[in-house]
Order: sequence, then C-alpha cells, then structure tokens
Amino acid sequence: MSKTKEKEPLVKIIPSKCEVCYACVRACPVKAITLKVNQEYPKIDPERCIGCGDCIDACTPGAIVYRDNKAGTKHLLKNYKTAAVVDPSISGEFEDITDYRKFVEMIRALGFVYVNEASFGMDLVARKYKELMDNEPGKYYITANCPAIVEYVEKYKPELLSNVAPIISPMVATAKVVRKRYGANLKVVFIGPCIDAKEDAKRYSDDGQIDSVITFPELRQLFEEHGIDEKQVHFSDFDDPIGYKGSLYPISKAFKDIAGIDDDMLTTQELTVDGGELALNAVETFSTSINQIRHHFNLYYCQGCMMGPGTSPNGDPIYRRSLVTAYARKRLEDFDLEKWEKDMAEFADLDYSRQYKPNDQRLPKPPREKVEEVLKLLGKGDEKFNLSCGACGYKSCHELAESVANGIAKTDMCIHHSMKNQKEYIQTLKKTNEKLSETQKALKESEKKAREEQQKSEESLKTTSAVLQELSAGVVVVNNKLKIVQSNKRFINLMGPDAAEINEIIPGLVGADLKSLLPYQFYNLFSYVLNNNEAIHNRDVHFNDSFLNVNIFTIKKHKIVGGVIRDLQEPEVRKEEVINRVTEVIDQNLELVQQIGYILGEGASKTEQMLNSIIESYKKGDKE
Repeated sequence: MSKTKEKEPLVKIIPSKCEVCYACVRACPVKAITLKVNQEYPKIDPERCIGCGDCIDACTPGAIVYRDNKAGTKHLLKNYKTAAVVDPSISGEFEDITDYRKFVEMIRALGFVYVNEASFGMDLVARKYKELMDNEPGKYYITANCPAIVEYVEKYKPELLSNVAPIISPMVATAKVVRKRYGANLKVVFIGPCIDAKEDAKRYSDDGQIDSVITFPELRQLFEEHGIDEKQVHFSDFDDPIGYKGSLYPISKAFKDIAGIDDDMLTTQELTVDGGELALNAVETFSTSINQIRHHFNLYYCQGCMMGPGTSPNGDPIYRRSLVTAYARKRLEDFDLEKWEKDMAEFADLDYSRQYKPNDQRLPKPPREKVEEVLKLLGKGDEKFNLSCGACGYKSCHELAESVANGIAKTDMCIHHSMKNQKEYIQTLKKTNEKLSETQKALKESEKKAREEQQKSEESLKTTSAVLQELSAGVVVVNNKLKIVQSNKRFINLMGPDAAEINEIIPGLVGADLKSLLPYQFYNLFSYVLNNNEAIHNRDVHFNDSFLNVNIFTIKKHKIVGGVIRDLQEPEVRKEEVINRVTEVIDQNLELVQQIGYILGEGASKTEQMLNSIIESYKKGDKE
C-alpha cells in the first residue's frame, strides 16, 4: 500500500462542503473536533479522535469522510496471494443478496484466494475471555473487542488500562488462524463495519497483521467497479475453519452465549452495554464503582457491530439483528460440532494476548480566572445567564469557556453570544445615528458664524485624511474605551466585509467598538498600550487568513492610542514617500490647524502628535 494513504487521518473534514453548523462538534463524544480562533472551518484532531464515526452520521452535507482503502486493497489483490477476513455483520449489511454463499463467491471474484469469516476468531477469543474471567476471581475487566472503546480508555481513562482485557480482537485472531493454515506470507484484508478497525490494524506486525481494512460500502464500490453481481456467480461457502456461535458476534448481548458465560441475571458476572454515550458512561461507572458493581463490562460503542459506521447509512438495528440471527441459524442447522472442536484445539496454542499503551489526551484544566474571563466575554459571568443550551456542541457554557481557554474553540461558537452582540451593535449604531442627527441640528445653528473656519478645517482634514487614505498600511486611532476615533480605507479592508458594511453606515468606522471587529487576542494589545503607556512594535498577529505586522503606540497617555497594521503577505510599500508627504502636510497646515483647534477638540498639537506618531512608526518599521 502507498505510504501516502497510511499518513492520511482516519477521519477528515472537506472544507468546500462544510456548512460550519457545528453538528459534528455536538456529535463528537470526546471533543476531538476543534474550531480555533484563526480557523474558518472545524478540524478533526487525529490524536484525540477515537474513530467512533458519530461525526460522519451527524454531517448532513457529507463533508466528513473516513480514509478510503480501496486502492491499497486492489494493490494487494494484484500483487499478492490474499485472504479476506469477513465480519459476520455482513449478513445484516447485504440484505439485497438472497444467500450468503452468493456474497462469498462475489468476494472471491474480486481476486481473493481465501475467504474466511471472523466468527471462528470470535469463538477463539470468547474462550480466552471465559478462561480469564474464571481464573482471575476478584479482578474485573472491560472487553477489548471494540476498537473505539479501547482507544477511549487509552486516551481518556489510561488509569484503567490494567483492567482492559489483554486479548486481541476477533479480526486479529482470525488473521493468525488464516496464516497458520494457509501460509505465513499470506496478505490479509479485513472487511467489516468498523472504521476504527483501520487504525486498530496498525497495532500488529506479527502473524496477526492486517494489511488493509475496507468497510462494507467500500466493498460495494469494488463490486460495482468490477461489474460483479449476484446473478453472475454461483454458491460458495467460507473457507475452513468455520465459526460456531461466533456468527452471532454482531449482536452485542450474544457475547455471553458465544463465550459460554452464565446468562442468569441473578448470578452472571458480566454486563453488556452498547450505544455511544451509554458505553462511555459505563467506562466512567467502572472507574468509580467497580468494587460495588463487581461485574465484567462487555462494551461496544455502536448498537452492535451490525450498526457500525462502516455499514450503509440508515440501517434499522432490529431488522439487521433479525438478518444476523437468521444467517447464524441457517449456518448451524447442519453444523459439524466435532470438527469445530478439533479446529479449536488446533489453534488453541496461538498467542492471543495484547498490550496497551497509554496516550493521555485529556486537556489540562485552565486557570479559573481565565475561564471566568471568557465567561464574561460571552456574557455568562452571572449564573442566571448560563443557558447551557448545547447549540455550540458543549454540554455547558462553562465547558465551552474551558475549551476556549484551552485554545480548541472560539467564542463565535456561542450562538446566543453572537446574536446578542449583533443585536447590541445594531442598537449602538442606531443610537449613534440618533446622536449624530441631534448634533447636526445643533451645529447648523452656529454654522453661519463658523463657516469660514469650518471650510478651512475641512480642507485641512481632507488633506490629512487623504494622506492617511493613501497609506499602504492600515491606520486606526482609538480612545480609552476602544472606540475608533479615525481609520483609513486600508484598515477597513483588512478587517473584512463586516467592517465594510459598518463603514457604509459610519464612514471611517468612527465610534465603532474595536472589540466587535477584532478577536480578544488582537484587541487586547490596544488595551495593553492604553493601560501601560508602553508601545508595541512589530508584533505579528494572525487574523482571518492574513498574517499582520502590528505597531501600537500612545498618542495621549491612557486616553488615545494609534495603530499601524501591515499585511505581510503583500509587497512592501514605499515608506519614505509616505513619510515625506505627511511631513509636508504638517509644515503647510500647522498654522491653519492651530487657528481652528477649538473646533477639532484636541488642538493642532495633538494632530501633529498623531501624525508624528504615524511617521515614527513607519520610520521604525523601515529601519527594522
């Protein structure tokens, strides 16, 4: 198989199809799907993922896919002697095929030399479980037949690994059997309902090695590519050895029957739990209460393997269970139990043990004050506002705040917060417009007296603004409340389409709240300069898809600061020309600005200070 395929993550998101609806975030039981500040789309962290497939089922647009192994399987079939190990769940998957012996022959038609069912491996593994439970009284185990459960314990409950049964899965056990009977150099492909089996297969390099894993939908696609149909093939049964009650393995509760474990509810020592959250909650219960419960836990993430994420979607568990039961019943009608016992004895000496490696992926608890800061930012500082609606994908507002503090989520994921901000900002704009209208009326009364001065002032402001607007870098001036005093077109363009829309209502974004335009990590730099009167030079910041260089400096201590922002992905501007032009404006207009300072509010010296600050910022950036 190609190395490129092996490096691919088990599950990934296709951005072009993603609607950013957070359905996958809500579905993921371990929050392995992150949406960081600089991410436009969610991303699956393969180190945290347990391969349960819930995100695939939850994604209506079909933007989430699992790793495709068809190419690697075709390579094996073309170049090696290859055996197929088929999970008995296939009986519940291929309801459209009238006789299981037909799909066995269809698999052979793909080029497989041998076709074996994993039911015999399940028989062997079940016997090992019976021995383990009988021979170690007082110690209780979690079964290791479900790869997703094993990964969950390794990554999120590693302290329980000594309680995970040290027994290989039926898939690996069958691979060992096939190689012993048909040759050590045989290549083995597992065909089953579990996508995490693709990862589980990587654990083995001995006689239990699985060279490729394909799901039932992938098998259907191979049939279609090769033009293989039921009506074109004859009957063919699985190769020896044939499994016994292991054919019932796709049904979770059948484990007791397969292993010969006492099924009496009053005396049994085994509990079976299946189905997503229930199974993971069972792990937690085992951790906290096993000394009181005193039972072995047989856990499956899915509602039986027949409902795994590697099956066709929208399957009915009751219907599939009936198909599996009917298939097993038909197989056992004329079953040669004596031959099966001989086969079991022949392969009893194989090594069915396994080991586990802790891979703790639990995130550290962030500092309380940092979480509280995020909660305040979300508007959840007061308990009565902690709605915990779950729309963001987290169980509570506090859990979301912890994830934001840990850098795997962002505040935009809170729909209530986003809607509230939008509503408040619209109200702010309306109020600002109303105030501007009132101010305009008041100004008209004194307009006649100050017309000449105002015209001169406008000319001066136009000149200043023209210089600012021609700068290749973004320029913004804010007050001590982080409200924008002045900005140029380049700054508005850097802020994106939202800023452009606001600019249509309020030119230059005057009065706009900087916190509504920038993420916390960005606008906090302006707060730092305001509070500490200490300039920040050449700070690199990620914003949206851009990489910005930021210089922030004091214009008036603790009251007004300015910022110069450059997009490092664009060609360098000719800074010296800009400096000369701004200097010329200062020389020519200083006297005029001083005369009309009472209209401008801050006076000519402050205008000069602002422009000189911009020049110094450019000069400093040019030297560096």
